[in-house]
Order: sequence, then structure tokens, then C-alpha cells
Amino acid sequence: MPRRTIDITIPNLSGQRAVITGASDGIGLGMAARLASAGAEVIMPVRNTAKGDAAVAQIVKAAPGANVSLRSLDLSSLESVAALSDTLRGEGRPIHVLINNAGVMSPPSRQTTADGFEVQFGTNYLGHFALVAGLLPLLRDGGARVTSQLSIGARRGKINWDDLNWERNYNATRAYSQSKIALGLFGLELERRSRADGWGITSYLAHPGVAPTSLLAARPELDRDKDTPQYRLVRGLSDRGILLGTVESAVLPALMAATDPKAKPGVLYGPRGFGNLGGPPAEQKMYAPLRSIYDASRMWKVSEELTEIAFQAA
Repeated sequence: MPRRTIDITIPNLSGQRAVITGASDGIGLGMAARLASAGAEVIMPVRNTAKGDAAVAQIVKAAPGANVSLRSLDLSSLESVAALSDTLRGEGRPIHVLINNAGVMSPPSRQTTADGFEVQFGTNYLGHFALVAGLLPLLRDGGARVTSQLSIGARRGKINWDDLNWERNYNATRAYSQSKIALGLFGLELERRSRADGWGITSYLAHPGVAPTSLLAARPELDRDKDTPQYRLVRGLSDRGILLGTVESAVLPALMAATDPKAKPGVLYGPRGFGNLGGPPAEQKMYAPLRSIYDASRMWKVSEELTEIAFQAA
């Protein structure tokens, strides 16, 4: 039996500028294609230019006339994040949509970023924290919708406050969960601070469910030379339409959060199928690790200290 098609309607985004991290493959590429097809100018910050060029060609082939372009970004380097922020601020164009999508997952051994942070915490979270801070004037100018892509892995776990960089007793899975919990806490605190200080931006959370993306596939840069057993299992179940989503359905929660006029700021969107693993996108119950306002404020302050970056709204 063929899988039932799941989709949402994307409004006309002509005249809007969208920035999506991690848009050179998988879910990010799918979102970039959908936003470009809806008329948005899409900026794709990438680390691998050749991979990015191939992604742009794929989008333009599917949607001739799409306005898509690359910028350079390595989220594991605060210097690279600052350079992209400088570039986009120099272009002087308001940003209307930002999707914090890029991420790495479960390297076989503990690795660190250029700045010495545990690679998942540094890339998945601190890099995005620094990016939003650097782009804040442009986000304010565009009255932007900022969507942070979490994971079903943020449903459980906690922040390892005493050892945020997992220098003791490293656990790849727990470190991944922490990175996504931190991103969720940040997204909720961003919404609260925007409302309190009149920044004029709105912040949303999303998670894609479970689908065969490249997160657990072979990643030589993470010392993973072949697909993981988990990836092969997910791909097999997805191909058979069993419980899980597809890459095409996994893009929809973040797209709903980023574009649907009825989407609510400060809310989590994800698949509403069994176990929230797949299915149509919908509002979700907020994950327990994200419900503490104190933790969110604490994470914001700690992040400013770790990155030595303070939010300047003016």
C-alpha cells in the first residue's frame, strides 16, 4: 500500500529573506526548497561549498527562477559565525525567517570545536546562540520568525550543569540530548526576552520526529566511516512506511512553525503520529526538560559567558 502523502500549505513568501543552517542536505535542503518555491530569497550558509553548490542546483532545477545563494559558515567555530553575521549585516537586508536546523549527532568519541567546546554542545547549540545574537538587528528589522530545530532526544535527559562540555564521563547520546535541550531552552527564553524588551521577533520550537537523515549516516568529519546500525534501521522502517516519517514529512513541523500564520510563538511543533515519530505536523506538549523558566534564563547567561557574546538589540 502506498504511503499517504502528508503536506502543508506554505504561504506566499515573496519579498522575504530566509536563512537556514544545515541546508545542503536532508531536512535542511527540503526546507530550503519549499521556502524558495514559495517565493522567499533563501540564504544557505554551508561549510562545504561543493555540497552547497549541488544543493542549489537541485533546488533551481526543481523550481526554475528560485532565488537561492550560499554563504560560508562553520557552526563549530565562533569566528566563522561572527564572519557570517558581519557579512549579512553588511548586506543590510532584513531577515524574516531564520531556521536553526544544522546539527551533528553522536560522534564515536568525544570531540571538541575550534573553541574547545564539546562538539555537539558547541555546534548544535552555542553556534546557533552566537548566530542569533549576531543577526539580531536584521531579525528585528524583519520582524523575524526564529525556529529552532530540536530532536525527539530532547524529550528526556537534562543539562549537565557541572560539566557542560562532558570532560568527565562522556556519553555521546546524553551530550546530544543536552545540546538540543539547551537549544530549546534558548528558543523559549528568546521568545520571553523579545516580548519583554520589544524586539519584535517571535521564536518557535520544532522537531522532525524520526526520519532517515544524514545525522547517523557515515560522517568522516566525525570519525564515522560508515552508516550506523540505527540509521540502517530507520531507513528500512521509513521505506516500508512503518511508524517513522520520511525526509519529506520531517521538514513540515519546522516549516509550519516558520511560516504558518496560525503557529503560536513559544510552542513546540512536531509530528502527531504514534509516539510523535512521524505523521502530520501539529502542536506538541512541551518536553519536560524545557519547562523551567529558571533553567532557560540560566542557560542564556551561561551561554553569554562561554561565548563572550552579549545580545545587543540596537
